Amino acid sequence: MAQGKIRIVVAKPGLDGHDRGVKVVARALRDAGFEVVYTGLRQTPEQIVEAAIQEDADAVGLSCHSGAHMTLFPKVVKLLHERGADDVLVFAGGIIPRDDIPKLAEVGVEKVFTPGATTGEIVEWLNGRLGVGQAR
Repeated sequence: MAQGKIRIVVAKPGLDGHDRGVKVVARALRDAGFEVVYTGLRQTPEQIVEAAIQEDADAVGLSCHSGAHMTLFPKVVKLLHERGADDVLVFAGGIIPRDDIPKLAEVGVEKVFTPGATTGEIVEWLNGRLGVGQAR
């Protein structure tokens, strides 16, 4: 993990055009002191991974409402591993059926935030998981 501010790339993989939620999360993360890079809509897994590596990200947050999460999220994790970025934390949010959450965990998505999760919960989880406020 990088010294100093924690850098998080947030992304909308695939053809999903619903970006209000990811923008709200990005703003909340910025307000909580994280450096945030939002890649924009309709990103390929390859573009997301390239951004994460170029930005030296500590974490990647993925958002999906299109139903393609079981294809796109595992591909992002796989590409991060292939590029030697195993230390990048991957978390997600969006319209994700509860039955898919354990399957996503098996492939390396550490946490899935479903509708109703607050931005405070996301910030708190990231702070705990990334050791914010602790000696690194």
